[in-house]
Amino acid sequence: MTESTLFTIAFVFYVLALLVYFAALFARRDSWAGAGLVLAIIGFCSHTAALILRTASSGHAPFTNMYESISFLSWAIVLALIIFGRSSRAPRLGPYLMLIVVGLVALASSPLMPKGATPLVPALQSYWLWLHVSVTLLGEAFFAVAFVTSLLYLAADTDEKKAWLDALAYRAVAVGFPLFTLGGLIFGMVWAYRAWGRYWSWDPKEVWSLITWFVFALYLHTRIVMGWKGKRSAWIAIGGFLAALFTYFGVNYLLAGLHSYV
Repeated sequence: MTESTLFTIAFVFYVLALLVYFAALFARRDSWAGAGLVLAIIGFCSHTAALILRTASSGHAPFTNMYESISFLSWAIVLALIIFGRSSRAPRLGPYLMLIVVGLVALASSPLMPKGATPLVPALQSYWLWLHVSVTLLGEAFFAVAFVTSLLYLAADTDEKKAWLDALAYRAVAVGFPLFTLGGLIFGMVWAYRAWGRYWSWDPKEVWSLITWFVFALYLHTRIVMGWKGKRSAWIAIGGFLAALFTYFGVNYLLAGLHSYV
């Protein structure tokens, strides 16, 4: 079975999971969300196999162009959903995270997105590529969880829902922030030094990664030190994820730099 076939199978199961999740939401049948999670897990397994085949056939990490990185980011978001969906028993989290996943996979599947695997330039032929990009995208996946739960917090109609969503957003940031710090900043700077002889070059993606880091650092600082919770924290988490999205998409297409995907 080819990588593209496995990726298509994953897409189909992600769409089915999305439909089941929304059916559970609108029918107010929380028990149906378990079926949505099962479908998402099946899609995740097929997606994992596709990433492995992509790595084997290309001979390098499966996130060296925009198609591959979108595929990996969507995979990471499903992983975050599996972790938080199972532990928190949160049927309302699934529909919106799967909506993001399906949107990303549809974008990756678009004919406008080049899918060919090309040889890497010398600077990318490093194990630091694995460490830097994979850990950064995993961190952003948990930021996506914080984004969704923060939006749901702003729309929640009871104190019990708000308390639970606020706590879940905090846990997601608490996981995503150290991952993003390690992958996006520390591993990135070490790799930059090894590849270009300097830790920091003020490249647009470096600058926006730092902005994203500062926003989530502000989230944790105001919450832990100043005791902020609720609406103010939710807006910071939303802003942080939007900054991460601009770092990922906006910088690549609007600002030229050393980190541009093709």
